[in-house]
Amino acid sequence: MTTAISQKKWRDKHRFVKTQLNVMARKLVHDYLDEIAAAYELRGKGEAVTFAAFVTKALMQRAEFDMAAAESLRIFAATYAADRDIYSA
Repeated sequence: MTTAISQKKWRDKHRFVKTQLNVMARKLVHDYLDEIAAAYELRGKGEAVTFAAFVTKALMQRAEFDMAAAESLRIFAATYAADRDIYSA
């Protein structure tokens, strides 16, 4: 655990460009993040979360004009919704 002083220092330093995200996730998700970080030479799970958000947003944008991407996104969303309890905390 970080101290209140170090948390304040981090927030003061990054207040205009970052917000801290603390989430509980199943071990399976942590393992996925480690795998993503290793596969794409990222700097750990935090950057893997950022990369996953980037890829998801890119897929959403591509789906606006690419029917194959739209279908893939639809399938991913439906599959996640069906199995949500496996992934969410």
